[in-house]
This record gives sequence, structure tokens and C-alpha cells, in this order.
Amino acid sequence: MTRLSVEMLAADPVEPITSAGHAQLGIAVLAGIAVIVLLITKFKLHAFLALTIGSLALGAFAGAPLDKAIASFSAGLGSTVAGVGVLIALGAILGKLLADSGGADQIVDTILAKAGGRSMPWAMVLIASVIGLPLFFEVGIVLLIPVVLMVAKRGNYSLMRIGIPALAGLSVMHGLIPPHPGPLVAIDAVKANLGVTLALGILVAIPTVIIAGPVFSKYAARWVDVPAPEKMIPQRASEDLEKRPGFGVTIATVMLPVVLMLAKALVDIVIDDPENMVQRVFAVIGSPLIALLAAVLVAIFTLGRAAGFTKDRISSTVEKSLGPIAGILLIVGAGGGFKQTLIDSGVGQMILDISKDWSIPALLLAWLIAVAIRLATGSATVATISAAGLVAPLAADMSTAHASLLVLAIGAGSLFFSHVNDAGFWLVKEYFGLSVGQTIKTWSVMETIISVVAGGLVLLLSLVI
Repeated sequence: MTRLSVEMLAADPVEPITSAGHAQLGIAVLAGIAVIVLLITKFKLHAFLALTIGSLALGAFAGAPLDKAIASFSAGLGSTVAGVGVLIALGAILGKLLADSGGADQIVDTILAKAGGRSMPWAMVLIASVIGLPLFFEVGIVLLIPVVLMVAKRGNYSLMRIGIPALAGLSVMHGLIPPHPGPLVAIDAVKANLGVTLALGILVAIPTVIIAGPVFSKYAARWVDVPAPEKMIPQRASEDLEKRPGFGVTIATVMLPVVLMLAKALVDIVIDDPENMVQRVFAVIGSPLIALLAAVLVAIFTLGRAAGFTKDRISSTVEKSLGPIAGILLIVGAGGGFKQTLIDSGVGQMILDISKDWSIPALLLAWLIAVAIRLATGSATVATISAAGLVAPLAADMSTAHASLLVLAIGAGSLFFSHVNDAGFWLVKEYFGLSVGQTIKTWSVMETIISVVAGGLVLLLSLVI
């Protein structure tokens, strides 16, 4: 079965795989999401299996023939992995090279050497934001926790005063900024412009991370005053290295894909002529695939070789980076399959029809749907993918900027109130040695602040652009 595009759904609807009415489709959506939530939370089933079963359940509840539901799921999975799979792999390689070469440690040590006293929380949020660009959230936490604990211990700082800004920087990057998997999938689903989304994402991210990081950490430190748990301080990568890359070249390498993608967006705005040679060149070098591939190839020399890695060591580092992302790729792919089943069942068109009679803005609707799925499943990625599939038809008549804001609204909603069904919740709890209550008062509240502030900024931007 061919994949349905957003434009086809909005302008000239193709016959869906079911002929169910709005009421039955609505029940089918709730039932499909309920199956996913139940399997993840109650039966502790892997999100990939839960999304696969939930997609088939959605089709069954909507009255679709099983073979058509399977075809929709398979088409969605294939197109999603084809669209973002290589980018996730390239991001993982870049992140692994950054970590293993000691480049991340170099960034951390250089910034910390320049910071002190009241500026330390701001230094931590800067470190986390820079390092968080190419790294997955979980990898970023593992990389930054030793730094957070050491700074808190050596500088006699409150753990929350240092930890919350670092977590905020990582979380904002994860939810709002491509090339992270969630934003990439949402961009693909609503056919948004990646460069514009990246530019607007950074615009939203800066005030969001300031409020949720250094500002909120003052209150978090009063509510939860705990010492850094010494047993959780692991060995840093660079302790086994004789040398490591310099600060400037490491920053340049990390920022290279971002600069290339932003340059493409800028050229598209200045030169609005697809036949123009300059625009065509930047369309190539600013595409996510080429930008990330270029960064990886540059990193092999600026990070790997600079750390004294042999060709075999570099090859081994690249190979080791790909194993851990298998689960992420499968979840993202299955999420794409669920999204396509939603669209092909006619659910996207149903939301398009119903929302015409509502006074609620499309951006707020997207945020609320992502919040609901996030609270239910605990996964920001699942929330982003599912919400993007549900609201994708709303983007058909949007301007380029507003389509990008729709992506950001979904990303903001996907971060709302992390609690006990979120793996990140337990990761933070264990690393920081907190109780469940303390984790809720710090980490969960911080995530909620990010979600609400970012969502509010997206709505404000929609009024002025």
C-alpha cells in the first residue's frame, strides 16, 4: 500500500483502509493507545512490541481488514526508518567519537575552568546544551553525571544547583532540536522544513533552558538538599588517554552539522529560486544526511586521530556506537508504523474535520495530545511520534514557519511531567541518589516547566510570524 501524504489527506482524501464513522474511529484511537499504554506500563513490554501490537489493535478496532492494517504499519515503519534511521546512526557515531576521544571532557574542563561561584549553574547549562546537540538523552546523562557529581563535591555546591541546569540542557535539546529522533520524526510527519525548525527550535530553547535550568535550580536546591553520592562517580573517558582534542576544534566539530543546516535555511530565505546554483549547493550540504555525514568524517580526524586513535580503534568506536541504537531505531520505526496506521485509518482526516468546529488553536491541540500520550506512556519519543501522526493533516494549510512551530509544540508537549513510567525518571533518581518524592519535586517539575514554557513560547511566536 502506498504511503498517504499529508497533502493528499487534506486536499483530496484517498479512500481510507476503513469506512468507520468518527465515533468508531475515535474509540479505535483511544483503544489503540490504551493497548500501548497497558503493555508498556502493566506488562513491561518493550515499546517496539507494544507499538506494533497497538497499531494492529487500532486497525482491528477501526474495522480494517488485518492485511491492510499490516500493510499500513509496514509502510509507515519502512518510510520512517528510511527517513531518519541513517541520521540517528550518524548522530550516534558522532556522539561516541565525542565521548571516547575525550572531546566531551575537554569541553567540560575548559568551561569549568572559566566558571565559578554564581556562574557555575550557567556553565553547566551551557555544557549540557553543547554536548547534548549530537548525543541521545541517555548517553548525555551518563556522560555528564560524573561531571555534575565532581563539581558539586569539589566546589561544595548543592547537587540540585548543578544537576538541574545540566539535565535541563540535555532535555531541551532532546525534545526540541534536530537531529534528535523525536524532532526528526515529527518534521518528517508534518513535512516541515528542517532548517527553519532548527532555527526556531534554538530560539525557543534558549529562554526555556534558562528558566528551567539556572533559575529553577535555585528553588530545587531549597526543596531537595542532598549531597553528591560518591559511589556513582564513574571513570571518565579521558583518564585512559594520553592526549585529547583541543577545545576549539571539538566545539567546531560538534557545531558543524548545526551550522550547515542553519546556513541552508538562511540561503532559502534570502534566495527564493530553486534553480539558483548557490541555493542548490546549500540544499545539498545543508541536508541533514550530508551535514551529519560531513561532521562524522571530520570528527574521525579532529577527534579520533587527535586523541591518538589508530584506524582500528576508530573502526571499533564506530561499530560500538551502532549497537545501543538498535532499540531506538526499532521504537522510532514502530512509532512511524503506528502513525501511518492512524493516517490510513482516516483518523488524521477525522481530527482535521472535527478541529474545524473547535476554537482551540492547532498548536495548542498538538501540545495537549503530546502531553496526554507522554503522561500515559512515559516516552517522549512515543508521544512525539504518535502526536505527529494524529495532527499531521493540520499542517497541510500552514506556512513553513507554522509547520515548524507545530513540530516544536509536539516536542514541548512530549516532555511534560516525567514520572514513574519514564526510564529517564529512574535514571536521574539512581544517579543522584534521590527518593521517588525528591525526584518528582526536582526532575519531574523541571520537565513540566520546560514543556509549559516552550509550549507558551511556541504559541507566542505563532502570533508574530
